[in-house]
Amino acid sequence: MTIVIRSFRTPHTHSIFHTNLRRPSLLPRIHVSFTRPNSDSAALIVELEEKKKKSKLKPKGANKKINVLELKERWLGSMSCPFDVDIDLVGGSLRENGSELDWVLGVDPDVSGALAVLKPDGDGGDYCAQVFDTPHLKVVVGTRIRKRPDTRAIVQLLQSLNAPRGTTAYLEQSTPFPKDGKQGWWSGGYGYGLWMGVLVASGFSVVPVTARVWKDHFELSGKLFNKDDSRNKASLLFPTTNSLLKRKMDHGRAEALLIAAYGKGLRMHDNN
Repeated sequence: MTIVIRSFRTPHTHSIFHTNLRRPSLLPRIHVSFTRPNSDSAALIVELEEKKKKSKLKPKGANKKINVLELKERWLGSMSCPFDVDIDLVGGSLRENGSELDWVLGVDPDVSGALAVLKPDGDGGDYCAQVFDTPHLKVVVGTRIRKRPDTRAIVQLLQSLNAPRGTTAYLEQSTPFPKDGKQGWWSGGYGYGLWMGVLVASGFSVVPVTARVWKDHFELSGKLFNKDDSRNKASLLFPTTNSLLKRKMDHGRAEALLIAAYGKGLRMHDNN
């Protein structure tokens, strides 16, 4: 391989070079071109690519096998109830060992979201549905007034449910989208983290679930569906909540109910 170097506009004298050093138009221009006898460009490109792949540094610990399932179990374990699940959350009374936790919570963590509760109504397998708006308050952020979840009020709401300790809460996992902007990303992550911490500290076991997963479960994924479709599905699934889902702004309540229903494995054809 030969290297050909051509130089243009080279200063004639040492003094002129230093005088014109700061003038871009008078700086030396060097052009480099590569030529190869018996040119074989395709083979050369392949050879260079192979060398590039081999030269990449492996990350530390890359040779160790990663057990993805184990990592997921540890993550879920960190969000499980940290207390003895044989004791009720509020009353402190003992539950019968081995009995199922029939309660399920569904949480839409947005500031305009809600908390839904499904619990046995005592009539042979049916569920009583309740839904509560996320408690919030107004705060000053820069020069604007914004809504933020009210942490203390959320804790009080969870305590008022009298749910058995260890009850599973399905929490919609925050997923930022480019169109949401920085404020939307921050707000979504803040609400998600706050709800997770409060739920675990209050004796619930949290299971994160993405919007895509629970929406697929109820056939609500895709651009053809909107918030109104969520309200309609929730109204059909839980007729007793119809009066709470009439307004467009009630979509947070509807989604919390559907998240809880997903956690319980309910579908539209189920007779609840």
